[in-house]
Amino acid sequence: MGFLDFVSELCDFDWPPIHRKIKKKQLQTVEIEVKMDYEGCERRVKKSVEGMKGVTQVEVNPKQSKLTVVGYVDPHKVLERVRHRTGKKVEFWPYVPYDVVPHPYAPGAYDKKAPPGYVRNVLQDPQAGELARASSFEVKYTTAFSDENPNACIIM
Repeated sequence: MGFLDFVSELCDFDWPPIHRKIKKKQLQTVEIEVKMDYEGCERRVKKSVEGMKGVTQVEVNPKQSKLTVVGYVDPHKVLERVRHRTGKKVEFWPYVPYDVVPHPYAPGAYDKKAPPGYVRNVLQDPQAGELARASSFEVKYTTAFSDENPNACIIM
């Protein structure tokens, strides 16, 4: 806002004052991992976010321990609300489909606890293995001397 705009607003005597544009939140899908042992847990987790302002859809998948919330909400507020209302350990859904990751079976990406067809999201996790995020150039040279590569260079 420039100086002239500021001065013009000071001299403006319209009442009620002009309302400023309020930023509207965008429609988002928030995926959260929360452990659910029984149906009561599932119901409690679902009720914890159903009453939130801006929530349009809530989906609970107890087999994958996954809560999906769709609406005009802040992801961190949803996470805190579930944590506060249920008293459970919750975190953002750390998995992505395995075909999204360049090297899904590299150390750091593959997780035994992941649901079938999913691996850890190593593209956004800085602590994940470097080989999982490696480019094809790096992979070519690391697998050149691998025992698993039948065309590898063998030096005896």
